[in-house]
Amino acid sequence: MSILEKRSLAGGRLNVTTMGLGGTGLGNMYRATDPKVAHETVHAAFGNGLRYFDTAPVYGFGLAETRLGEAIRTLPRGEIVISSKVGYDLVPIPDSEVKPVLWDEAPPFRADFDYSRDAVLRSIENSLKRLGTDYIDMLAIHDPDEAIHFVKGEDPYARSRLREAMDGAYPVLSDLRSQGVIKAVGVGINQWEMLSDFVEAGQFDYFLLAGRYTLLEQEPLATLFPACERKGTKLVIGGPYNSGILATGAVQGATFNTRNAPQAVLDRVASLNAVCESYGVPLPAAALQFPLAHKLVVSVIPGARSVAELEQNLKYMQWPIPDGLWTDLKSQKLIDEASPIPSKAA
Repeated sequence: MSILEKRSLAGGRLNVTTMGLGGTGLGNMYRATDPKVAHETVHAAFGNGLRYFDTAPVYGFGLAETRLGEAIRTLPRGEIVISSKVGYDLVPIPDSEVKPVLWDEAPPFRADFDYSRDAVLRSIENSLKRLGTDYIDMLAIHDPDEAIHFVKGEDPYARSRLREAMDGAYPVLSDLRSQGVIKAVGVGINQWEMLSDFVEAGQFDYFLLAGRYTLLEQEPLATLFPACERKGTKLVIGGPYNSGILATGAVQGATFNTRNAPQAVLDRVASLNAVCESYGVPLPAAALQFPLAHKLVVSVIPGARSVAELEQNLKYMQWPIPDGLWTDLKSQKLIDEASPIPSKAA
């Protein structure tokens, strides 16, 4: 079994392993995952020391939660931390109305944004049923920007449901936390700018930030992270490979932020990879380990849709990386000078 460090959040009420399992693969993101393989992947994650599993109702329109629930049925629930989310209302639709979406072979639902009290309570009840558990450890307000995947120059506030989320979802989650029903309240989103408002608007235990603090991007360092430190808000980093490009490298068709990577990103990744290669370190290993050097980051949660992918991620997590690699990245201005860097002595 792999030895993974645990880090605390929510004032010590929870401890999560520094690597968790992201749930999008269990929900058939981009392509279908065989149910047997999904089950084996969850069990392999547990067997290799992972104790943190992230999911959401919208991942496969309930499929990811259902598969995770089926897989953990024979595992010790008390040893596992589960995070899920609220904000999408799954509405049944006729098969004739099903349209091609992000989730392959998904059940016939559409996902409507709804942060109202009733919708949040209904969402939690349905998540508990799908997961087959009587409690969820962590709950996050999901995609209050309507899952915008914007690029530089575009407005991250073009579609904002921050007010709806704070008026509807947040009081419900805060009450459940005060009652001890859940242990941590968060926000899960693909951008950091709106989190700068959330961190001031409420008392959040964690933010699940997809991308945005990676080997390729460190913009939140200057503004968001100091605010999080002041408020005691920790970070879980989803999408540590920036939608793929930090796993594949700067190859033709590489994806960044769910789109084909622009040339400037391809060039930067090629430069990052060149430094990694000079030390004999795979680029994905540096990508997985880099965010964890920051004291606010408690876990990185790459997805895995097979045991082989999971084991490869674990191998990258434990790959020995010389200190010189990080100092070279800084000297070549490939990562922010203010970025904390992993140390073999740490």
